Amino acid sequence: MKPTDEQAGAWTEAFESGKFVRKSSEFRDVIQPGGTFDVESNRYHLYVSYACPWAHRTLMTRTLLGLEDHISVDVVDWRMNRDGSWSFNPEEEGSTADTVNGEESLEGVYNRAFSGWNESPRIGTVPVLWDRNHSTIVNNESREIIRMFDAMAQSGLGNGSTLCPEELKEDIDAMIDANYESVNNGVYKSGFARTQSAYDAAVTSLFERLDELENHLEGRDWLVGEGRGVLTEADLCLFTTLARFDLVYVVHFKCNLRRIIDYANLQAFVERMLNQPGIRETCHWNHIKAHYFWSHQNINTFRIIPLGPLEGAHTK
Repeated sequence: MKPTDEQAGAWTEAFESGKFVRKSSEFRDVIQPGGTFDVESNRYHLYVSYACPWAHRTLMTRTLLGLEDHISVDVVDWRMNRDGSWSFNPEEEGSTADTVNGEESLEGVYNRAFSGWNESPRIGTVPVLWDRNHSTIVNNESREIIRMFDAMAQSGLGNGSTLCPEELKEDIDAMIDANYESVNNGVYKSGFARTQSAYDAAVTSLFERLDELENHLEGRDWLVGEGRGVLTEADLCLFTTLARFDLVYVVHFKCNLRRIIDYANLQAFVERMLNQPGIRETCHWNHIKAHYFWSHQNINTFRIIPLGPLEGAHTK
């Protein structure tokens, strides 16, 4: 299956005027009843990195919707290769082999989906949703994968719950959109900036939005919905960034105007999310911290992994 025209280059598209630009996802098919990719148990397989906030979204959704027995998972090594690619390493705690295709790297999985993938400067990203029936990638865009998981749960798989109630869908999408560029991608724009002005702009926008979210969560449990709110996809999409913030982004990406623990409402939100059934088990703190400080050698030349923060200082 050929990638869409949105595909452009390797792990990151480009650095323009010192600014970080994230690449687009290439595979954008949809699981839907009666479609080419029909709703079926044990048909789909998820490739993830525990370190990656985008992949973490899909793991959390799978857990909260009770899809663990319907969608299998493999986990790459936390060490990102120098070119930005991922490998499988069952010898590393928490990582697995590729149990579906037997590949040694995620690039091999992508090459199976699109013959010739390795012949041009592309890098396969996580998450990846694989279809066993057609031996191809369905989708590698996290936001679309979590929405598909919700549709699968509404089609009879899982525990019957939803993270995207129809009446809140517009508000959920608006909240995810509002947080994406400034927060989810903002930490990367801060960390990978190559000019002072690009960094200043990114980190300022990031903390302006965090301030807004702190105010928004006053008297609320969740981002969207009446009263104290309802747990939705919007919360998952914010949480995976906040959960990494004090552990990694404050130091590694220079996002140090404040920590999340300095925000009463945002910290309470993180703790509330961690207390949801099964969510803490999706958070592999060693994979997260070791990945960033070891893999981004252009930022951390000698791959020194900090000892802190002390256990619980960022997650409670």
